[in-house]
Amino acid sequence: MVNTFLLFVVTAVSEIVGCYLPWLWLKKNGSPWLLLPAAASLALFAWLLTLHPDASGRIYAAYGGVYVSVALVWLWMVDGVRPSLWDVAGVGLCLAGMAVIMLAPRS
Repeated sequence: MVNTFLLFVVTAVSEIVGCYLPWLWLKKNGSPWLLLPAAASLALFAWLLTLHPDASGRIYAAYGGVYVSVALVWLWMVDGVRPSLWDVAGVGLCLAGMAVIMLAPRS
């Protein structure tokens, strides 16, 4: 479970970077060259999702909980906005949902 969670974190960072760089280009007058590492990051994101042995829909659903968590850490570390108590509560709910999906007994 720890390896899966860490893989989800790396996957989330690659997705966020892949979306953040075009945002910098479009909203903050960044260089269009930001689109090259953005594309590479999104390709890495897609590849990382294939490393899980479970059904893709289940992986995407569970990944969503980790993505929300990593996005709020990004909000704090990169955007400089401290998450609110409501943000933290939402992360807790998302991670609980992720745990239910990933730890449910399978036949």
